[in-house]
Amino acid sequence: MKIAQRALEAEPFHAMAYGQRASLLEAQGHRVVKLSLGEPDFGAPDAVREAMREVMDGRPLPYTPATGLPALQEEIARFYAHQHQVAVDPARIVITSGASAALVLAVAATTDPGDEVIIADPSYPCNRELVRSFGGIVVSVPTSPGSRYQLDTSSIVSAWTDRTRTVMIATPSNPTGASIPYDELSSICELARDRGAWRIVDEIYLDLADHGPDDAPAQTVLAVDPDAIVIGSFSKYFGMTGWRLGWVVIPEMLATAVERLAVNYFLCASAPAQLAALAAFTPASLAVLEERRIELLARRQIVLDGLTRIGLPVPVVPDGAFYVYFDVSGTGLDSWTFCERALDSAHVSLTPGRDFGVATADTHVRLSYAASREELREGLDRLGDFLAALAPPAPA
Repeated sequence: MKIAQRALEAEPFHAMAYGQRASLLEAQGHRVVKLSLGEPDFGAPDAVREAMREVMDGRPLPYTPATGLPALQEEIARFYAHQHQVAVDPARIVITSGASAALVLAVAATTDPGDEVIIADPSYPCNRELVRSFGGIVVSVPTSPGSRYQLDTSSIVSAWTDRTRTVMIATPSNPTGASIPYDELSSICELARDRGAWRIVDEIYLDLADHGPDDAPAQTVLAVDPDAIVIGSFSKYFGMTGWRLGWVVIPEMLATAVERLAVNYFLCASAPAQLAALAAFTPASLAVLEERRIELLARRQIVLDGLTRIGLPVPVVPDGAFYVYFDVSGTGLDSWTFCERALDSAHVSLTPGRDFGVATADTHVRLSYAASREELREGLDRLGDFLAALAPPAPA
């Protein structure tokens, strides 16, 4: 029997592996500060948890339509209107089993074997694996602090060939927490649209992005590119990681194709999770979520100040998500060794740059500040002690 080549060639997601190693250390009696996984410690809003308890009262929970519960599609559309002043037809919103399933549908609907997909390096690793799974060719474009570790118009033009079919971006980004400046995002979409390429824009961290000077929320790409394919999620801003619920906003021309793929791949997203998620959009829940966003800003500052104190530079200050991508090249260790030793000796779990591409694989480490303030302070103190132990003794 032969294992499919795509399964043999798929790279592991090292952030998950480090989380498992951290759990093993905890099982051995060690206290580990977990700063590796992008998982908010808040959990779902109280109203969502209560709604789930009510839903699980023994009532029948049949399949929803493949594209999702109509009431939830309408709530998400209202959220775009209220939060981002953008009108989105609920029929264009497909509810999925997490943003991961949304990405599967987006790539499956737009990628044929041999199609090239332009992706930033560094970026979320699973996107590369999805493109390859459908026979696409990943064109990884090395980025730098000058472009905030993001694609820009000039880098896309340089990478473009007659086989380019999609530009795939995330703003704010994982692992850097950095957004694409909105004017640049508009230019990127205009370029790709004019050249007949799809734009897949991951906005799962959008509502955790910094507000503007007038305290207006960060704007969705849909305001300048209504036909972009936009990925959304209940995991990050809404704190519902394990609920596995997300969505994708699709252009009308993809509606039939995506519905067919959705019913064949997944049938539908979890019915009880969809029903409970309706409570995420109440005024009380949204107020709680905004309080959490502001709390994350305080946590970010704790991390930035702490990394400065212990001598680990951050080339690009994040303006969204809950990640800091710092440079370890000055320690004399590559990022993989740094993370291994930080976990084994300091019991701090981080994620090496190898997860996110080639350009920063050996020099950078991702830290998630989704943990509590106390955990962050303790983790930074431990890292400071770890770095002090690495330093050679001062000359007599």
